[in-house]
Amino acid sequence: MASAALLTSSCVLFLLLSYSSHLANGEVQSYHKVQRRSLNPGAVCSPLKGSNVPSLRLVSRYGPCSPFETKELPSLEQILLKDQLRVNYLLKGVVKSQLNDSMASIPAELQGGEYVITVGYGTPSREQTVIMDTGSDLSWIQCQPCNVCYSQKEPIFDPSQSSSYAAIPCNSSDCSQLPSSCSSSCAYFIPYGDGSNSSGVYSYDRLTLSPNDVIEDFIFGCGTDNEVLFHDAAGLVGLGRDKQSLVSQTSQLYHSVFSYCLPSTSSNTGFLKLGETGDASNTVYTGMLTSSNDPSYYFVDLIGISVAGEQLAISPSVFRSGGTFLDSGTTITRLPPSAYEALRSAFREHMSAYPLKPTNGLLDTCYDLSGYETITVPSIALQFGDGITLDVDSSGILFHDCLAFSANQVGGLGIIGNVQQRTYEVVYDVGNERIGFAPNACS
Repeated sequence: MASAALLTSSCVLFLLLSYSSHLANGEVQSYHKVQRRSLNPGAVCSPLKGSNVPSLRLVSRYGPCSPFETKELPSLEQILLKDQLRVNYLLKGVVKSQLNDSMASIPAELQGGEYVITVGYGTPSREQTVIMDTGSDLSWIQCQPCNVCYSQKEPIFDPSQSSSYAAIPCNSSDCSQLPSSCSSSCAYFIPYGDGSNSSGVYSYDRLTLSPNDVIEDFIFGCGTDNEVLFHDAAGLVGLGRDKQSLVSQTSQLYHSVFSYCLPSTSSNTGFLKLGETGDASNTVYTGMLTSSNDPSYYFVDLIGISVAGEQLAISPSVFRSGGTFLDSGTTITRLPPSAYEALRSAFREHMSAYPLKPTNGLLDTCYDLSGYETITVPSIALQFGDGITLDVDSSGILFHDCLAFSANQVGGLGIIGNVQQRTYEVVYDVGNERIGFAPNACS
């Protein structure tokens, strides 16, 4: 069966066709045929399809569908530095000084996230374009009067102009959720892994997701000191599992269910949905696990990996020792070192026809494909408990002509990044403690 997908790398577009061949021992060996073509600069952004639940347009901040004026792709070095800073933040306590010194001077936003949505804050509603983040709980936006703020697309939110705004008082039970300081109103402070931070007033206001979906008294951070570079985004929306997250605050409305689809290329659009999607006939589920060390993250039971249909000799205990979670803000999937070494070895064997090129630090299996119009890439599949297999989309295997996986040398945790989640509708059913995958949900 053939399927088409798109994969961008610099100014090159790939057309990928999947096919299978049967080995002598009866196993099926799968590959992706990759045809290199020029990008179409006139690509049209795909409209959102109709939905029976609140659905927000989700786009890459750097693609032609981005609402931001600055759409130039960062360099690979910037992407990888930002990604490592993101992982450092998730792992808590790992600091920027542990990175390669040659990369530390490259400007990069810490928690910059690649995918954004637009929501409304206040009455009347003021549009704010924010980063979608499953690795955070508290949502926050920049607010006036601003002591330290960065440049953003829309006017910075002014709470004095919203009739539904209120600062959360110190004696409120909502204030007690945070380890905050208090004088006349509740304050929040969020530190990030490189020493940057956002702080301000812990607040209530109306959040508008769509004309028919309005959340009263939504709790968020009204940030007046934001020493963090999000470059045009007003802040972020937290989709973690703690009480402050959008998921938890709307649990009565949407039953603690949300899903998203990350498009395979920056020229297309995905979506973020809140609530049960109805038809789940093509969705397969695996258990959602909880870590006592990181209870807000979405852990899954990753137990194995196959390359070109061949199971790698990795014990499930390798993955289970530290655990593995999904994250929308991490780009490159991190694996335990021994698991990554097995994947890299098998991948290189199947890609032996193509010359390797110098590595890019985080990515150590890169190819010089400049002389090829068509290449053949082995498929990669992730296996989870409950007998579930995620066949990584063609666009999630190579990233800038490099294998889009890396070894996590710190913390023992595995992280499934957003590159490997592309084109799937990833369903987070928190109430039933399960995570689902539906293929071909966006292109």
